[in-house]
Amino acid sequence: MACLNTLKLEIKTLEQVFPKNHERFQILNATVDELCCRFIGRNGKQYVIHANITETYPSTPPVWFAESEDTSISNAVQILTNTKGLDNHVINQVHILLRELCRQHTVPLPPDLETLKKAFQYPNGGVAGPHLHSAIDSDCDDIEDVVGESDQESEGEEDLPLEMDDGRSTAKKDEMEVEHLATLERLRQTQRQDYLKGSVSGSVQATDRLMKELRDIYRSDSFKNNMYSIELVNDSIYEWNIRLMSVDPDSPLHNDLVLLKEREGKDSILLNIIFKETYPFEPPFVRVVHPIISGGYVLVGGAICMELLTKQGWSSAYTVEAVIMQIAATLVKGKARIQFGPTKSLSQGQYSLARAQQSFKSLVQIHEKNGWFTPPKEDG
Repeated sequence: MACLNTLKLEIKTLEQVFPKNHERFQILNATVDELCCRFIGRNGKQYVIHANITETYPSTPPVWFAESEDTSISNAVQILTNTKGLDNHVINQVHILLRELCRQHTVPLPPDLETLKKAFQYPNGGVAGPHLHSAIDSDCDDIEDVVGESDQESEGEEDLPLEMDDGRSTAKKDEMEVEHLATLERLRQTQRQDYLKGSVSGSVQATDRLMKELRDIYRSDSFKNNMYSIELVNDSIYEWNIRLMSVDPDSPLHNDLVLLKEREGKDSILLNIIFKETYPFEPPFVRVVHPIISGGYVLVGGAICMELLTKQGWSSAYTVEAVIMQIAATLVKGKARIQFGPTKSLSQGQYSLARAQQSFKSLVQIHEKNGWFTPPKEDG
């Protein structure tokens, strides 16, 4: 990540100007990878907002998302997707965000906002604050020279997380494949063009969260070890095809996958995941596409019988990777087997999205009445 020392100094400035006890805006947690802050609106109502600082920062702004579905929050966050130059820097992002939040909630701007504007200076006379569109990437070496001494003087306990994240962030950047970085950038550009055209699909919260999830997956050990792969359907962040290539090697399902490769040249279970604009507050819809499976809690049409995938069992804290790993474990525990013979009920051995949705809807209605059944331990 370019200009890392500058970022660290910006974060420290934000923490000083907006501490955890600030009456209007609070920096709850900050590292060189993520920022978590809280806005306090009218009548003391609180809103938590997150920012993920990507490898392309500051060429591109941080990715922001809010835990609240309040339109006033999403409108303020949306503005931050359209910045450039110095406005991409986290200290200016916060400045823009707070001004808009105060406007949306009709509350006065905190005096500290002017303090923030004057508290940080860039090379060539640039000052923190909104609407400064000057590229500064070429000045990174000069910036690091300016703030390097300050960093050396502040290696106290409170700065330890930043020092730890420094190395971790660099490692993550180095470990991500170029093609995956290109995918993330292509998605970002497409989203920006759609926004300018007024043809945005989904929601700000869902899009930002899914971008973060995809980025985290590209960095994860499970993905790099080829336990599964990801393909975005029609380059949409809202529909993923997952090829599950690794299950418990001691399971019959693993042996079936080996046989599947010998017979059909395919060595994976294809899952399709569809996300709604309400994600992550509602679960995605997940189904098996290929091959046909018996057992493993796979329903007619390919839907999967898991409480985790229902509104009742879902939590916004769950990640997509956690869902994928849980499905892999559930298939094994449910003694899933691949059906190699002809299937009378399904044409050409293929599942159907419509049938999967119908069977899953019926499943949810049954369990809402009767509760969820936990299999005995001897069943896995």
